Amino acid sequence: VSSILSEYLPILIFIFIGFGMAVGMTAIPFIIGESKPDKEKLSAYECGFDAFDDARGRFDVRFYLVAILFIIFDLEVAFLFPWAVSLGKIGIFGFWSMIIFLFFLTIGFI
Repeated sequence: VSSILSEYLPILIFIFIGFGMAVGMTAIPFIIGESKPDKEKLSAYECGFDAFDDARGRFDVRFYLVAILFIIFDLEVAFLFPWAVSLGKIGIFGFWSMIIFLFFLTIGFI
């Protein structure tokens, strides 16, 4: 049991520190912040659009492009983490395969 605990202890410490920082950073503004109620602060904010306009309006194509770029680079990160962990085992072929994959993603981004 002690060997398992010694292996996972750094991870548990990291989780507790991260949780503590998140709670602290969320609580500090409520504790020391100054409250200035305003009518405009209580209104709905819709990213610069009129909140009470017709909801069936068309979106600009740039919104879809940003969403597609997010999905593509999120997928890249999903492939990059396992590749980085197993880089010592997959050798030079795995290294160059990922470099070519990243090259094609970069070319597609341009």
